[in-house]
Amino acid sequence: MTNELNSESTQPKVPKKEKKEKRSDKQIDKPIRWYNFRLFPIWLRIILVIALLIIAGAAGLMVGFGVIGSGEPLDVLKQETWQHMLDIINGQE
Repeated sequence: MTNELNSESTQPKVPKKEKKEKRSDKQIDKPIRWYNFRLFPIWLRIILVIALLIIAGAAGLMVGFGVIGSGEPLDVLKQETWQHMLDIINGQE
């Protein structure tokens, strides 16, 4: 019985070698093709980002002026409001 254990422990179990495929064989079967498909063109993406920035800025101004400043939210988009703020900053008022 000890002979059987010794013979099993000295011989490692190695799986049988299988034929491996080379990379060159795989490439011959299927060539790799890259497709450039853009849902939106670059120029449209740039315009979309700029428009979203303007909308977010206007919404932020309206929240700041209307909610935090307790004024009318749409008044922030009027030129008279900005002229009044510039007059205060420049010390004319």
